[in-house]
Amino acid sequence: MTNDVDPDCIFCKIVGGELPSDRLYEDQDVLVFKDISPQAPFHGIIIPKSHIATLNDLRDEQAELMGRFFVIARDLALEHDLPGYRVVINTNSEGGQVVFHVHMHLLGGRQMQATLG
Repeated sequence: MTNDVDPDCIFCKIVGGELPSDRLYEDQDVLVFKDISPQAPFHGIIIPKSHIATLNDLRDEQAELMGRFFVIARDLALEHDLPGYRVVINTNSEGGQVVFHVHMHLLGGRQMQATLG
């Protein structure tokens, strides 16, 4: 994994320790922290430590990293006793992305409402 960072990116600042976060998981390539505006009783944010702005900027060689997001989400759900949960990746403004550093939301701890069949 490269150490690409965007000095103006809030998530890059969290990775670098410039901004505080309630860290839930960390390894060489991935960081997970609690969302500061949770949309569910459990709301984790899973990010790569290197800056990737959106899914559209993902390179083929980063596919394994993104696959690991799902394994990490599964493990965190087990660790936090979430019998059901939702994972979401918003892409670009039209898709609801607010912070332009690719990230996955892990939501649980309550009944999720069906949205897409």
